[in-house]
Amino acid sequence: MGSEPSGADPFGTALLRDSTLRSWRDSPTRLLEDTNVERDLRVGAYRDRLFVELAQNAADAAMAAGTPGCVRVSLVDRELRFANTGAPLDARGVASLASLRASGKTGDTVGRFGVGFAAVRTVSDAPSVVSTTGGVAFSAERTRAAAGIQGDVPVLRLPWPVDADVPPGFDTEVRLPLRDDVDGRALVDQLAGDIGDLLLALPWLAEADIEGRVWTRRAEGDVVEIRGPEGESRWLAHRGDVVWAVPVDADGVPEPLQEDVLHAPTPTDDGLSLPARLLAPVPVEPSRRRALPGPELTQALENAANEYVKLVRLLPPEHRFALVPAPGFPKSTVDAKLRDEVLADLATEPWLSTQDGREVAGRQAKVLDVDVPGLSALIADVVPGLLEGSASASVLKAVSVQVVSIEEVLETLTGVAREPSWWRDVYAALSIGVESHTLAGERLDGLPVPLSDGRTLPGARGCLLVEGSAELLDLLSDVDIPGLRLVHPAASHPLLERLGAKHADARELLNADQLRDAVERSVEDVRSGLDGTTLAGAVLRLIADCGDDAPRWAGALALPATDTWRRADELVLPASPLLDIFDEEVFDEDGALDVLDEDFAGDWPAETLVAAGVLDSFALVVDDEPHEPDHDLPDEEAWWDSLPEPPSTLVAVRDLDLVADDAWPAALRLLAARPETWHALRTPRGHARWWIAQYALLGGLAPNEWRLPGADLAGLYDEVPELGLNEELLEVAGVRTDLTLSSVDEADDVLKRLADPRRTVSPGLTTRAYDAVVASGFEPEPPDAVRAADGSVVDDALVLDVPWVAGALEPDRYVVAPEDPERLADLLDLPLASTTPAEVTSEGEYAPWDGLPALKLVADQLGIRLPEGGVLVHDPLTVRVEGAVHDVPWWSDDRLHAADTSAGLARAFAWAAGRWPDRYLIAALLDDPSPRTLLA
Repeated sequence: MGSEPSGADPFGTALLRDSTLRSWRDSPTRLLEDTNVERDLRVGAYRDRLFVELAQNAADAAMAAGTPGCVRVSLVDRELRFANTGAPLDARGVASLASLRASGKTGDTVGRFGVGFAAVRTVSDAPSVVSTTGGVAFSAERTRAAAGIQGDVPVLRLPWPVDADVPPGFDTEVRLPLRDDVDGRALVDQLAGDIGDLLLALPWLAEADIEGRVWTRRAEGDVVEIRGPEGESRWLAHRGDVVWAVPVDADGVPEPLQEDVLHAPTPTDDGLSLPARLLAPVPVEPSRRRALPGPELTQALENAANEYVKLVRLLPPEHRFALVPAPGFPKSTVDAKLRDEVLADLATEPWLSTQDGREVAGRQAKVLDVDVPGLSALIADVVPGLLEGSASASVLKAVSVQVVSIEEVLETLTGVAREPSWWRDVYAALSIGVESHTLAGERLDGLPVPLSDGRTLPGARGCLLVEGSAELLDLLSDVDIPGLRLVHPAASHPLLERLGAKHADARELLNADQLRDAVERSVEDVRSGLDGTTLAGAVLRLIADCGDDAPRWAGALALPATDTWRRADELVLPASPLLDIFDEEVFDEDGALDVLDEDFAGDWPAETLVAAGVLDSFALVVDDEPHEPDHDLPDEEAWWDSLPEPPSTLVAVRDLDLVADDAWPAALRLLAARPETWHALRTPRGHARWWIAQYALLGGLAPNEWRLPGADLAGLYDEVPELGLNEELLEVAGVRTDLTLSSVDEADDVLKRLADPRRTVSPGLTTRAYDAVVASGFEPEPPDAVRAADGSVVDDALVLDVPWVAGALEPDRYVVAPEDPERLADLLDLPLASTTPAEVTSEGEYAPWDGLPALKLVADQLGIRLPEGGVLVHDPLTVRVEGAVHDVPWWSDDRLHAADTSAGLARAFAWAAGRWPDRYLIAALLDDPSPRTLLA
């Protein structure tokens, strides 16, 4: 500390001491009073405030000098030294130091050598202050000597002059020899922990050096930066009648305080729960540890609250919410009052930035009841007054912000017209809330969803999220399919699936009943004035995305034709070979078919158009379970009736009835060129084969009116002319290789051909032809004429049903049908030969079979068991038939008759023994029973 002065007393300390000693002598209670006051300050009001008070004095000195000050704290031989720059010590300051009740502060100072200096007594009994203008010292020992008393004395009442030896670069230094019970190092460490707060509170202090550790204070605009050995801290500060400050990071983001105390402007014991620090000149108790209750404090707190909004507005809008006091119990009476006032001002003063760029007070603002980042910005124009940034609704309620529920938002959004991409952005924002569990998905049941048809309907459940190519999504963005809730592709988002929407790929969508309904009425819709382009494009793209696999009903899709719109399956590709095969009348106005618009056809692959039903070649009709002839095939009912039983499957060819008469060779080649139609053409008893055989024209006739060159049908059918068709194709088309008949018309045609006298038909073919008619099972009309056994055509004849009649009649009198003569007689409307009146006119002699040795020998040779009974043998055998008597080899009426000849006996025996085919062998053996006859 300073040395004893050489007699100089620049601050008049002798007068101060004399005055004080005199007052103690004149009023002994004054000494006791001063002693008690200093004790109270030392052990009560100013405990733990040593450095706060010294720093305040240093700040006042710097302000008085008009230059930001510096302080240096050091510990030298158990003496704590506190040096500072600024205005040096003067007489007025010394008088303040020596007065426990008076302060020398003036103007804006915060306590220049006032009562607060008493804090030095908490650590020292002999403090001193030295300055460039002189120095003063205090001493408990010297005070007791001067007062003539022992015990506790008011040390700071009696100053003594000391020589000034201030450290270089400083103007004043407080020196405190520490009592034995004081830990000097702990004091220094305490100051190191508090110096940052002191530099913030005291703007006139720019630097603090504590035992070589340096802290600096720098202000740039509204930001105060405190740098120290362990880093730096930044504060955003508003300075007006009061100072409000909040810590901020390097980017200016606030770091709200969790708890603090009122600074008046030095720390008090009044706790605060506000996010920012308050430094305010509020009235305080003499101890300076608590605010002094009363009207002045109330007004001061109200003024401070008014200034709080100004601090809030220094922050970017997105960070202002951080300064809204959080709900909770107040830390003190001052805190309760201040919080109420701050919240009231935040409710009435503009500080909140809305999404539309306005700044409003709390009660004018709205906030969502859940924090969904980005949502407010999207819906700002739909829900006016929504705040920019995000904050807890419970926090903002305290400043009267209106809380809007998500349900209210969804109700407001319902029916709002926005681009689908905007809705996707809304879903993306909501999805973040759902994924983070901030927002329960159940609350979004009414979420509006924009559909491809232009509507926006509430609720994702039942909607379809379409998957497919970019072209498909683009086409579906405008399609209108009633009943099919297609989410507009540009709005598609995974959130909708979570809320009940279903994914649908091209195939699932193509199989949707609603799409089928739209396609099936599409022609009617277009003709009523609706635009069919969108639906046509969407369906074709679906088919293309499905690998050109389309359901059968796709053929109903409306597509543009030459001058109108037609079903796809009523259109032919512009380059289709069918244009040269179908009759020209087919393409007339209101004809069965039309040609697809050439420009439209150029926009799509032919495979896709064909899959949709547009014809490039002949189309198939396929039914895996046909129940009745309802497939719009030509003469389908007649074909169905021609079958012995209904078909189990149906694979037929469409539009065969549209082929021009002279184009059938080309049509057949086209049918054979495609595996599908070739298969249908080859299907046994199939419609295509049946119809072509009867109604196609080859050389002017139906195929079944021709025969292949090698077919054994010469005379009955003419050989097919050369048409450039191979035999397999001709056969499949129905050109005959045999007498198989597939319709009543064919059966009728055979009978007419047999009755045609211009034809030369062999007896064997004639017999086979009649058998084929019988075997067909059809009921043709009886012909006007028939072909007899000798190949001649006659108007009247018998159907030979028993062999013996043939021996009495000429071959031109009967028709041969060995398979079923009764059925043939019925079909030809002719009598049976067996019903013709006949009478055996000769006498015969009965001979049992075992009584005829020659026959017994033949029977033995052939291994034939002799039948029972016998035969009437005639010589000769005569029979009257149709009024004439005829010699016959054998006959049968109620009994068997045989002429006494090898031929007659052989026929009668073969008939009786059931060996009719062996009759000629039996006759030969009767003439020559040698082994050579049998074996050679």
